[in-house]
Amino acid sequence: MGLFNLKPPQKTSGTVLLGKYELGRKLGSGSFAKVHVARSIESGELVAVKIIDKKKTSEAHMEPRIIREIEAMRRLHNHPNILKIHEVMATKSKIYLIMELATGGELFGKLLRSGRPSESVARRYFQQLLSALSFCHRDGITHRDVKPQNLLLDKEGNLKVCDFGLSALPEHRTSQGLLRTYCGTPAYTAPEVIAMRAYDGAKADAWSCGVVLFVILAGYLPFDDSNIVTMSRKMNRREYRFSSRISRPVRAIIYKLLDPNPTTRMSIETVMGTSWFKKSLKTSDLKSSLFELDRFLVKEAKPSNPITAFDLITMSSGWDLSRMFGRRKRKEKRFTVKVSTKEVVEKTEMIGEKLGFRVEKKEEARVVGLGKGRTVVVVEAVELVEGLVLACVKVVEGVEEEEESHWLELIGEFEKIVLSWQNGDN
Repeated sequence: MGLFNLKPPQKTSGTVLLGKYELGRKLGSGSFAKVHVARSIESGELVAVKIIDKKKTSEAHMEPRIIREIEAMRRLHNHPNILKIHEVMATKSKIYLIMELATGGELFGKLLRSGRPSESVARRYFQQLLSALSFCHRDGITHRDVKPQNLLLDKEGNLKVCDFGLSALPEHRTSQGLLRTYCGTPAYTAPEVIAMRAYDGAKADAWSCGVVLFVILAGYLPFDDSNIVTMSRKMNRREYRFSSRISRPVRAIIYKLLDPNPTTRMSIETVMGTSWFKKSLKTSDLKSSLFELDRFLVKEAKPSNPITAFDLITMSSGWDLSRMFGRRKRKEKRFTVKVSTKEVVEKTEMIGEKLGFRVEKKEEARVVGLGKGRTVVVVEAVELVEGLVLACVKVVEGVEEEEESHWLELIGEFEKIVLSWQNGDN
């Protein structure tokens, strides 16, 4: 998986080629992006390509959402019920996310076409949804926009959670472990989020899961009002009507999930321990991808592939596995600058030379290696939109005693060109 610059799509004999992919029909579109099906020329595998317009994204100040979505999907790629991201590519005007293709479409669309499913089918969807979100929460990530439109189905009818553009990563939390940003779709959003109070992201996701389960079984929203204030009042008073089709055990779970008090609201982990949830449970539906994780750890333990731009930008404490191998975590910082990647490279070379580092410019023309003593630092830059570059400075080799002083002098110099350090908002 990597992020690299790409030539604009080429049209050959009526076929549009995007790198090693043959672009097919459009699956859907929104204000800033459209999604196409594509075929890998090498393997024949079908994938989905999300094409993001850089200019529109920049004008709407949506860059943080794009970074957030890529980072979250990168960290969570092991779970079978989370949509996988394969590659990220970019031209001067577009960003291309190459993702797993979920041929079953949105769960929302299936509900509209086929109507309300049986309780056993609804339970299977719910089991897979909670399995995915529990996996996210263990990694410190909350989705914050759980709704049927963001739940896809593969060809076998398995659920795939997608659209992590509003997700919160571990670094987005306050020192108390809470979040503050109001986001999501009002009808599915927890009342404490709508009220713009500090909130527990996992408990907010639990509320959304309660609404999703209600909608799947009832066919309508528990709280639906064009006036958000009125809808919020209904949420806090628990003013909703159960469908007669919803059994008593499910009603009890939904009631506890739709608790307006987050401190007493049922957690996802508690729901997963209920007898109703565990009924007819398939092992594959709740596997935590331990086998996949084992394979990943073995792969990471080998000093094989070089670090790519995508790796450097998306790695963080939530993804770092160094402690599992008895290795200490290397220093790393990301920042944005309002200059070109070329200027970042030039300024990095100047800083390195000024501080007495050995400077090595890589072939990619956006990567600079800096060496001093036994310390090696890599600086890499990727253009998000025209005039805004995301860069990462990372120690890749060194001994702790020496590394600290070299790191501090480098960061001190980078402070002069940084627009903002990317510690994340909340």
